[in-house]
Amino acid sequence: MAKKGKLTPMMQQYMQIKEENKDCILFYRLGDFYEMFFDDALTASKELEITLTGKNCGLEERAPMCGVPYHAVDSYLNKLVEKGYKVGICEQVEDPSQAKGIVKREIVRIVTPGTNISQQSLDDEKNNYLMCIFANDGSYGISFVDVTTGDFRTTSMDSLAKVRDEIFKFEPAEIICNDAFLISGMDFDYLKDKMSIVISSIEPYHFDEEQAEERIKRQFKVGNLEGLGLLDHPMGVIATGALLGYLHETQKSSLDHLMHIEAYETSEFMIIDSSSRRNLELCETLRDKQKKGSLLWVLDKTKTAMGARMLRNMVEQPLVDKKKIEERYDAITTLTDQTIVREELREYLNPIYDLERLMTKVSYKTANPRDMIAFKTSLELLPAIKTVLEECKDPLLSGLREDLDPLEDIHNLLEDSIIEEPPLAIKEGGIIKEGFKEDIDKLKRAKTEGKQWLMELEEREREKTGIKNLKIKFNKVFGYYLDVTNSYKDLVPDHYIRKQTLANSERYTTEELNQLADTILGSEDRLYALEYETYVMIRETLAGEMERISRTANVIAQIDALASLAYVAERNHFVRPKLNVRGTIDIKDGRHPVVEQVIPNDMFISNDTYLDNKKNRVAIITGPNMAGKSTYMRQVALIVLMAQIGSFVPAAKANIGIVDRIFTRVGASDDLASGQSTFMVEMSEVANILRNATKNSLLILDEIGRGTSTFDGLSIAWAVVEYISNSKLLGAKTLFATHYHELTELEGKIDSVHNYCIAVKEQGDDIVFLRKIVKGGADKSYGVQVAKLAGVPDAVINRAKEIARELEEHDLTSGAKDIMPYGEAQQLSFFRESDEPTMEHPFMAELREKDLSDMTPLEALNYLYVLQEKLKNEE
Repeated sequence: MAKKGKLTPMMQQYMQIKEENKDCILFYRLGDFYEMFFDDALTASKELEITLTGKNCGLEERAPMCGVPYHAVDSYLNKLVEKGYKVGICEQVEDPSQAKGIVKREIVRIVTPGTNISQQSLDDEKNNYLMCIFANDGSYGISFVDVTTGDFRTTSMDSLAKVRDEIFKFEPAEIICNDAFLISGMDFDYLKDKMSIVISSIEPYHFDEEQAEERIKRQFKVGNLEGLGLLDHPMGVIATGALLGYLHETQKSSLDHLMHIEAYETSEFMIIDSSSRRNLELCETLRDKQKKGSLLWVLDKTKTAMGARMLRNMVEQPLVDKKKIEERYDAITTLTDQTIVREELREYLNPIYDLERLMTKVSYKTANPRDMIAFKTSLELLPAIKTVLEECKDPLLSGLREDLDPLEDIHNLLEDSIIEEPPLAIKEGGIIKEGFKEDIDKLKRAKTEGKQWLMELEEREREKTGIKNLKIKFNKVFGYYLDVTNSYKDLVPDHYIRKQTLANSERYTTEELNQLADTILGSEDRLYALEYETYVMIRETLAGEMERISRTANVIAQIDALASLAYVAERNHFVRPKLNVRGTIDIKDGRHPVVEQVIPNDMFISNDTYLDNKKNRVAIITGPNMAGKSTYMRQVALIVLMAQIGSFVPAAKANIGIVDRIFTRVGASDDLASGQSTFMVEMSEVANILRNATKNSLLILDEIGRGTSTFDGLSIAWAVVEYISNSKLLGAKTLFATHYHELTELEGKIDSVHNYCIAVKEQGDDIVFLRKIVKGGADKSYGVQVAKLAGVPDAVINRAKEIARELEEHDLTSGAKDIMPYGEAQQLSFFRESDEPTMEHPFMAELREKDLSDMTPLEALNYLYVLQEKLKNEE
């Protein structure tokens, strides 16, 4: 930007506003466009792919400039926000016709990823959260809000790992935080790059404890924090106050739709860490990040956006309270038994508008007349839903019926006031129904019937005065007037008021004509203004009833979610599980809820599971790849999780012991971006599980130790099983899949460990996977046969068989059976079958001294080649 010259007054105004909002791209309103200048213009033209021009602004060089039309601003705004930019909307805040000098402009709202309320940018089935995190000496306060629905929650926690789990659970679009959180050790690159979360620190004054409390009390209209349940979360209070401060600064509104805040404990819900959420594919698939193929895809047959968000919330946060879970079971039982009632409810729910996001539009004063009609048609269905629910005697459904406010007064207001097919614009008339407001009706008639009124007045005046050629005429100077020729001047009544004398006639007016002229001439402008004023009054009436509307929206969401779970249970042949607190998981003929949907003709093979806290804590599962070990283990985890959601489960029968956490370690992949190998990722996840699991947790572990050498991997896997199975160390219920057949030796050595395998049928050199879990351990991995199934060339398959036969004759791991568990002899005997001393080969000392970690792969191969040549020479 050139420095010489003097900015024009308009650009001075622009620069002043920009200086106060440096972190925003400024949309500066000029007539019918939002214009951007200088660096903002360069950025916006590139990101939005719009033409970059220039403007003379008083400097020697033209200022870079680009713009977007105001009537299409949402699409451009959304593109920038989705890319992580903040956009300041700068509007004219005074009437240009009355302005002295430059029209006054102000930022009316700052749009950020977490505060965008545009319908085009929002997923109806998912919340759009803004999260605030306050870090202080290893403690954390978290507060998050969806400004589009009013969902507002807070909590506090004592570890960064728990904060990470909450981030993965709620997937905020934007995180604001204090500076201390930025140096906490969180993997911000992952959050930004993989999860597309925009993260920024905000000014320290936002986190002042006293100011935070005052903001909360003002927002929720309370005298103290006790009534809000926040006293146990002082860190959460600071995070909440900071979040409210940020919202008021950016949204420039009262935020009246944020009426409630919920303080929660993470212990109220089953804890599912971020890795397990991905592995179990709760709401999106691991590979494609799509809903289709996830557990939510199976369960979500909701009819409303509110219900879809509610059900997603239930999937993300399974319960641990037995009473609350069984309340959901009872409701679903009622809705599966009373099919007609359920289908009636679903039919009535189907057309219902997103009431939660409507209230946000009302609060932001952006709700248009068509939103109001959609709202009205939604309210028409509430009395029918309430009536249908009378047939449900279940306590939860009966309670929802009691809480369902049909909002008949609001419906009647909208029914009486707004026409059935109104325009989108709210300042161009055509909104208010006839009969709602007398002044509007009169103005409408003036607009359409004015000519007829003038003709009728003209006829009446002729009859009353006897002036046969009296006419009502119009010109721009005098407006409407009565024209009387000189021949009839003597008949002009006294109450006529002379306006102008001409050579051949006189022009008059009357009080009645003046009133009629005012009505006709100003009717359109006054009509539009009065309709807008009336519409605003209606909108404000709704704003005053947000508490009632919010409660009703929540009730509708719950009914919809429960009806969806009941519908899915019936259609997919799910059963009601029993719950126990003794820790037993007993599943008969369990099925994977997702996989069975994509396997045709009911070909899914069901399997039993039995785990408890005593003799059946750990199941060692062996068998070949592709046989179904991972599917089986995931299905057990999903059945347990579904049971604690409150859903029926895919099984013939199930008795589920409530678990506090589910951990999974499934699959392996390098995290190259962070410099972590497959094995490091695997060990990090194992470490997290062993440190955070409890005896009431469910562990799903697949192929522990496969990322390193055979002996190291087997040793680690063996030690992990011992640790988990030991009730003094951990004692968690575990499904442990492995290719290390040596681990089957643990059955009999450790009371709580039992062997299972995937049944395989051999047909010559080929195999058939039976997909059935049976007692006992597999003695083969069938790796060569699996390779053949995968299409590996025959030459490679035949050579592999030869090598396998040679290796079997020199089984280096036959001594594994001699390993004793914790508390007993720890001597490993992998390499010796007797106590006879063995002579060490000279190469062993050389290998022991060699630092292989400093060698490149090529150097290692060359070194191996040299050793091999030495051995050949010795022979």
